[in-house]
Amino acid sequence: MTAAALDTATPAIRPEPVSLGEAFWVWLRIAALSFGGPAGQIAVMHRILVEEKRWIGEHRFLHALNYCMLLPGPEAQQLATYIGWLMHRTKGGIVAGGLFILPGVVAIMALSWIYVLYGHVGLVAGLFFGLKCAVLAVVLQAVVRIGGRALKNNAMRMLAGSAFILIFFFNMPFPLIVLGAGLIGYVGSRAGIAAFLVGGGHGASKGTIVPDAETLLGEELPAHANPTLGQSLRQASIWLVLWLAPVAALLLLFGPSDVFTKIATFFSTMAVVTFGGAYAVLAYVAQQAVDGYHWLTAKEMLDGLGMAETTPGPLIMVLQFVGFMGAYRHPGMLPPLLAGTLGGLLATWVTFIPCFLWIFLGAPFIERLRGNVALSGALSAITAAVVGVILNLAIWFAIHTIFRATVPVTAGPVHFDAPVFASVDPWAAALAALAILAVFRLKLGIFTTLGGASAIGIALNLAGIVR
Repeated sequence: MTAAALDTATPAIRPEPVSLGEAFWVWLRIAALSFGGPAGQIAVMHRILVEEKRWIGEHRFLHALNYCMLLPGPEAQQLATYIGWLMHRTKGGIVAGGLFILPGVVAIMALSWIYVLYGHVGLVAGLFFGLKCAVLAVVLQAVVRIGGRALKNNAMRMLAGSAFILIFFFNMPFPLIVLGAGLIGYVGSRAGIAAFLVGGGHGASKGTIVPDAETLLGEELPAHANPTLGQSLRQASIWLVLWLAPVAALLLLFGPSDVFTKIATFFSTMAVVTFGGAYAVLAYVAQQAVDGYHWLTAKEMLDGLGMAETTPGPLIMVLQFVGFMGAYRHPGMLPPLLAGTLGGLLATWVTFIPCFLWIFLGAPFIERLRGNVALSGALSAITAAVVGVILNLAIWFAIHTIFRATVPVTAGPVHFDAPVFASVDPWAAALAALAILAVFRLKLGIFTTLGGASAIGIALNLAGIVR
């Protein structure tokens, strides 16, 4: 046998056990690199955890990812929580999942303060002008990317088109669209309809394939993946109390009309229905926060998304900015900045605490979900509907970025905001077109596009063109 054959036949040595303290620094490194949306974040985790550290193998990584794709909330953060839990039980999951969002919490809070204090001053205004134009290109890219993966047949295209029509023209609530699409997919797959017998999810990188047996976690199930009923009930009780006790306390103490109560209940609802990633739920959040609660303007919503695009952590961190602005605008007896800080942290708390609940309660039972055809069909249908919802978000952003004014159009149950074409902002339109060209034609990355658009926005401000 040749030396090459011997090398091929010899399995790699499994890594030595890793303490929680050692893992902490790796999770912190992942958190610092978690830019670029869920696809980029998952690719970073795959490169570090699978290829570099060999803590987890390819098959097990994808298995965990598929489970996280079934859950509401940011799948990348939940995947980090899941792997941290596999390695070091609940403490490991808290460390991995908590660190994943911590840099974003700090960055968005700092930017929120800067925004309300200096957002209309010189360079800051130019910066956000450039950001919001680039965000339009990024959202369009999400439509194309997710659509290319999800719309594999006419049934899925019809679901996407129907979702767009329902949310754009009829203001159908996003949760109902998700529920309806999931039900159609579930029934269709149970009936054996071929169009619904497809899977969905993000792919890992196409680099080295690491067998599970050659990794730290190996192929065996850890002891904590076989919980008793009592342990499961205890986990559920702890995380439900952490999540819902503040909501109930606010409701009892201040009533349903208080801004903090509204933030707690609204974002708790979002935490349950955020299937399909941040872009999908943001369409509904934007409609409610801007037109329903009047917490912020459409321009400010765009600026917040620009913040979230350029800081580490899940894109859904933009909800912290929305909560900040809502409480800042309606502070009650509190100083506005203190109210905004508390509102932003409250929105973050009720958004992410449920993510830990889904993982710690459900992860031990994920093997039961493998190969479940009906569940895969429901997920595929939801993903298809999400494409239509994200398209709605892209058009909503385009209208409020390129045009300075809109008019409401109402005809029976149809209601939407139409742009006033005479109010077009030529500089915003030109910069948005450049960003779209950079993303789709020149294939530039998100950071390059956002950075370039921001620089142009600042230059336009210095030239006295943008104020």
